[in-house]
Amino acid sequence: MSLLERSIQDCRLCAPRFAATATAHEPRPVTWFQPGARILVVGQAPGMRVHLSGRPFTDRSGDRLRDWMGIGEPVFYDRDRIAIVPMAFCFPGYDARGSDLPPPPVCARTWRASVMAELQPRLTLLVGGHAIRWHLGLRDVTGAVASWRDHAPSVFPLPHPSWRNTGWLRRNPWFAADLLPELRAAVRAELTRND
Repeated sequence: MSLLERSIQDCRLCAPRFAATATAHEPRPVTWFQPGARILVVGQAPGMRVHLSGRPFTDRSGDRLRDWMGIGEPVFYDRDRIAIVPMAFCFPGYDARGSDLPPPPVCARTWRASVMAELQPRLTLLVGGHAIRWHLGLRDVTGAVASWRDHAPSVFPLPHPSWRNTGWLRRNPWFAADLLPELRAAVRAELTRND
């Protein structure tokens, strides 16, 4: 584990913020990266299941994302090959209605530049609106994903793989028909590259 990763895991910047949420939980930064990984998965923030497991995407969203990428858990969790860096490393908590709170911007402001300086991925997957906004400066997720060819083959903007987006996937069949085969080919190419 790098000094940077250890520093992130020790971070308690958001402790008062999390204590004030409906879940009133302690920070538990979930880190999963190391220099040399060829593929970077940029998520939003851990959910409650990830908060409890300490491992990114250990939920139905992770199952769907791995399916989109065409890989299984052993490859997905191989830190030598894939770095998983969300916009916030901790579960932000739930609001009073039980919905996930957005990633606190202070996390990205504090850690993002240092983490990105350590990583030099050849392929980046931007998973969800927060990641797309930060990396591409685009606010319209559907528009960003629809214009995926403008960023491929090194960057793929993706909707969040949450079950909440099942309707979006049905309304946008081009995502599965056009984008996913290209994404899987790009992932496969990076995983099998010998240089």
